[in-house]
Amino acid sequence: MKLVKSLLLGSAAGLIAVGGAQAADLPVKAKAVEYVKICSLYGAGFYYIPGTDTCIKLGGYLRAEVALNTNSVYGGQFSGTGGAHNRLSNYYTMRAREDLNIDTRTATEYGVVRTFFDATFSWTTGNYSGQGSATGATGYSATTAGTSTINPTDGGTSGGSLGVYYAFIQFAGFTMGKAVSQFDAPWTNYPGNNFDGLVGGSGTVTGVNQFSYTADFGQGITASFSAEDATAYYQAGNLNLTGATVSGIAGGSYGSNAIGGSRSPNLVGMLRVDQAWGLFQASVAAHDNHVAYYGANETTGHPDDKWGWAVQLALSIKNIPTGAGDTINISGVYTDGATRYNFQNLAGSSYSMFGGSNVAYQSIGFANAPDTVFVTGGSQESVKTWGFRGAYTHNWNPYWNTAIYGAYAAAQFGSLAKNAICGGGGFVGVMAVAGVTSCNPDFNIGQVGVITRWTPVKNLTFSADFNWTRLDQKYAGTVAITPANAVAKPATTYELKDQDSFTLLLRAQRNW
Repeated sequence: MKLVKSLLLGSAAGLIAVGGAQAADLPVKAKAVEYVKICSLYGAGFYYIPGTDTCIKLGGYLRAEVALNTNSVYGGQFSGTGGAHNRLSNYYTMRAREDLNIDTRTATEYGVVRTFFDATFSWTTGNYSGQGSATGATGYSATTAGTSTINPTDGGTSGGSLGVYYAFIQFAGFTMGKAVSQFDAPWTNYPGNNFDGLVGGSGTVTGVNQFSYTADFGQGITASFSAEDATAYYQAGNLNLTGATVSGIAGGSYGSNAIGGSRSPNLVGMLRVDQAWGLFQASVAAHDNHVAYYGANETTGHPDDKWGWAVQLALSIKNIPTGAGDTINISGVYTDGATRYNFQNLAGSSYSMFGGSNVAYQSIGFANAPDTVFVTGGSQESVKTWGFRGAYTHNWNPYWNTAIYGAYAAAQFGSLAKNAICGGGGFVGVMAVAGVTSCNPDFNIGQVGVITRWTPVKNLTFSADFNWTRLDQKYAGTVAITPANAVAKPATTYELKDQDSFTLLLRAQRNW
């Protein structure tokens, strides 16, 4: 009996021990894994940041391109070693670029809070320029890394560049930070093209610092008021013509640039109507021209500030009868003392181009369109400009499209500038020299181009963009000048003549 009792107790203890061991081996319930969830509130590509109610989207592109007959990938051979058209000029310029953008959005009781950041990492062919050496020495500078001389064989970051295009916050109708100007048409510099250097309108494609408010009235009608930083992208120059020389003018520099410190941002107003047929936009801007001093120090005095202004109208017509998705984009602008709203930053407003001649060593065409000009002891005189740009884009099929585009801009100087440069009104005139038979600083720029794009698969596009630019300047005759060392031109006589520039931009781009 005692033996049976012992066996039973031992068996029970063994079962309890086994049961305890099995219980210890049972998995503990794991904490739920928080997978990334799709955010469908703001369109495709958004996801919730884990643990938050904020949605995020990553995007960008990788671009490889070559521009033929230019010293930059965004403009023609308008000045410097490019405009020299000699052995220092690039036959091609190549660039590789990666773009990264980060878009975040959060729904709040005040509406959506949005942040947007866009940056580019680029490597671009540089330029060689003359040094004025008896042995023909040249110096290298990176196209996008300032003017410092670097080693062209260096494969590190010294020849590359970082560009911060956009960095802004949007909240309750306000936009704060670096974004496209409220003045610009929605297509900025690109009514149908890839070529960046179109005149005839504003175009802050890399953003401008601003504090803006946009009111939405419904039915596709919006209006904006904006205070925008003028310093980086909207200063075409306040030139003291007292410092002008014949050689300087021929190099596209019409005197000493005497811009003073920032005093007022540009003030911009915009009204837009977006409809199924397209859109209409009217923009106005005011720009303060603030000069430092007439001379080397503050005792030399200064001219009073002079406000300039600009107005632009833009129209887009969609779904025209020629085909599905076909579009016409056009805009026109007038400026008075606010030149960058016509000769936008990537187009520039200074020209010095050399070409052939039958009557002299070579020909030269030059021009400059600042915001204002003045002479020592005098007031500022504004430069007036007007222009337009537009494009028609036709879709041949889902894979191919072609756009024909064009632009035009004219600059007109007042009596002070014309007398100081050409003579009259008590001025001898800088260009009143032997050989010059016609003197007038007014000029026009005309541009036409055609681009064809092929998209064999989604988000991968190959394009070829051909552009012709013509400088129509108003000088005639011949002039003896000593060009800058950088362009390696001799001191001799040149014919004053209109000039042309042709570029071909080839691009492959993968968006993601």
